[in-house]
Amino acid sequence: MTIETFCAEETYQIGKKMGEAAKPGDVICLVGDLGVGKTVFTQGFAAGLGITEPVSSPTFTIVQAYDEGRMPFYHFDVYRIGDVEEMEEIGFDEYIFGDGVSMIEWADLIEEILPDHYETVRIEKVLDKGFDYRVITIEEGGSL
Repeated sequence: MTIETFCAEETYQIGKKMGEAAKPGDVICLVGDLGVGKTVFTQGFAAGLGITEPVSSPTFTIVQAYDEGRMPFYHFDVYRIGDVEEMEEIGFDEYIFGDGVSMIEWADLIEEILPDHYETVRIEKVLDKGFDYRVITIEEGGSL
């Protein structure tokens, strides 16, 4: 499925709808360059889960857990990992195979340890169509 958005609020709302539909065990791999709106999308997703606390990218902590919504939400940002073994050290499998939903930014960097089933959300800028224009592609089964 491909969706066009023309402002950050629309990107947020797409994330929110996905969060509202999320089920325990879901893994969403979020792919896109710096500044395309991954954090905005994630904030919407968290809102769809009923999370009201501020959500930001956990770049320096690798994972941020949110427990206040209708299910646990695990937000990973693996941009700065040096080796996939670091993911084992933080208990990656316990999060991914737990009773919550996981969002992984820069998932292509840890592709070899992803579970068999995940959903890919790719966000891309198309500057020819405007600064705030985005193309969001959602693929079930995932393909990084």
